[in-house]
Amino acid sequence: MTGIFECVMLICFGISWPISVWKSYTSGSTKGKSVIFTSAIILGYLAGICGKLASGNINYVLVLYIINLGFVSVDFALYFVNKRKEQHQTLRVKA
Repeated sequence: MTGIFECVMLICFGISWPISVWKSYTSGSTKGKSVIFTSAIILGYLAGICGKLASGNINYVLVLYIINLGFVSVDFALYFVNKRKEQHQTLRVKA
């Protein structure tokens, strides 16, 4: 039963990550993003995965941790891609 509740939590929390990735990709902006916050989320998902593996409780919930970690990692990478774009745009404006 606890796995079901954990699964629901991960699905509800994880719904936001594909949306965040899409917004990061389409906007090309880092506005409203925090690399520290995203790093903390990644660390949390890694801790959840390690907890599942260490306890031997490997089930369908682990898949949700991995999927969410994947989306957050893509959003994290897009932050740096977009940051570089913003810096290049700033250099062009100053020139």
